[in-house]
Amino acid sequence: MRRNSPVLRDGVLMSVGTLTVLPVAAPSVVNRRVAAVAMVLAPLAALPLAGVAVLAVLAGTWLGLPPFVTAVAAIGAVAFGSRGLHLDGLADVADGLAASYDRDRALAVMRRGDVGPSGVVTLVLVLLGQVAALAGAVTAGVGVPAVAAAVLAGRAVLPLCCVRGVPSARPDGLGAAVAGTVPPWVAGALVSGGLLACAVVPGIAWWHGFLAPVLGWACAAVLLAHAVRRFGGLTGDVLGACVELTTVVVLVVLSVPA
Repeated sequence: MRRNSPVLRDGVLMSVGTLTVLPVAAPSVVNRRVAAVAMVLAPLAALPLAGVAVLAVLAGTWLGLPPFVTAVAAIGAVAFGSRGLHLDGLADVADGLAASYDRDRALAVMRRGDVGPSGVVTLVLVLLGQVAALAGAVTAGVGVPAVAAAVLAGRAVLPLCCVRGVPSARPDGLGAAVAGTVPPWVAGALVSGGLLACAVVPGIAWWHGFLAPVLGWACAAVLLAHAVRRFGGLTGDVLGACVELTTVVVLVVLSVPA
């Protein structure tokens, strides 16, 4: 137990410190064991983000704000609460995919700090999709469960992308630290637990709650497979893109009346 305690502590610190703006101490050690724990705990680390988004929806509804304004507040709170980390990854992946079929050139484009036209368009479309879908869910009276499920399901895709067998595109960076660190049985347990949790969310039909993360994770799996083929493996940017894609798909599915 003593041996595992530092790994668990460092994993919690890495997960919270990476995925949220909450001020936490730096991990004493960052290795693949710590990175695996950090990815597995990603949905728990995202609970504060989900809570802030839920509060934004509740406040907007109570104040009688237009659903679209309420949705902007909730999605904006999640974006700023995660430092825009996943949105940045989404833009970089879009630019990398549009840059060239040459792997090294695509990775070089993704590593630059600027955002190209493909990245800008992708960011705008995905954010509009998230806001519009959440506004629809708010109008339908399921804004609170929808935004909570979307935020948590989006972060639950992280350990699924890091399952053993997924290579890293680079020898360094976040992708190299987390790629292939999560055992398949752990990923399977997370999927089962996530689906069960979404199926019992109050206010949403069980099959509706079940379908939303399934479709979200399936779309992320397609993106991950394409990224591995184009870039040679996983990067931190690819993880961020998978988070945002899962989030928008879950919101879209839950915005459709059951």
